[in-house]
Amino acid sequence: MKKLLLAILFVPALAWASEAAYRLDRAPLDAKDLLSLQAGARTFVNYCLNCHGAQYMRYNRLTDLGLTEAQIRDNLILTGAKVGETMKVALTEKDGKAMFGAAPPDLTVIGRARSADWLYTYLRTFYRDSKSPTGWNNAVYPQVAMPHALWSLQGERALEIVPAKDGHSPADYKWSRISAGTQNTVQYDTTVRDLVNFLVYMGEPAANERKRIGIVVLFVLGILFIFAYALKKEYWKDVK
Repeated sequence: MKKLLLAILFVPALAWASEAAYRLDRAPLDAKDLLSLQAGARTFVNYCLNCHGAQYMRYNRLTDLGLTEAQIRDNLILTGAKVGETMKVALTEKDGKAMFGAAPPDLTVIGRARSADWLYTYLRTFYRDSKSPTGWNNAVYPQVAMPHALWSLQGERALEIVPAKDGHSPADYKWSRISAGTQNTVQYDTTVRDLVNFLVYMGEPAANERKRIGIVVLFVLGILFIFAYALKKEYWKDVK
């Protein structure tokens, strides 16, 4: 029984370790960059929302990014949904399993479930794999069921994984280009940065406001501490 419990506890750790073999790049995000967030929202609805939903995020929440409801309706809603509705997707769980072998997850809180660095690296490390059912594989998430949705932008790449000779050091990842996409490397990295910026924003749209309020609260508490300490000194000044 104890061995079974230990196995259950270590399975998630082993799965994480298998995905963590590839070194993650730091995501250069800026939660206050509204232009980046707007560009990320545009990429999300054009390339991700076909399969992945964001059922806890409403379209009209994008007004926080400096967009008007008219701009959202005309440029970011590609279905018959209304501005006040959530970002649902027509693809059902059953159809998703039939097409990809696993239902595409909802992306509302994917930025919190994974991390910005993981998403940024993951979206930039797809490569062609003839052995994969979709024809694609990923260096960060080996044997992933998802095809490369942004391949027309990045182009097609190949990957050769060379194991370390000592058996302990990280493997050597050798990338090569098969065909070019519509964007160069810098442009594609910028597109992914904007998309990840938006995905992280969706996980907590009020993050900037929360941090701002937190700073004000700490400042007020600091002033109250000064008065409280002065009051304490006054009450206890005659006590020896």
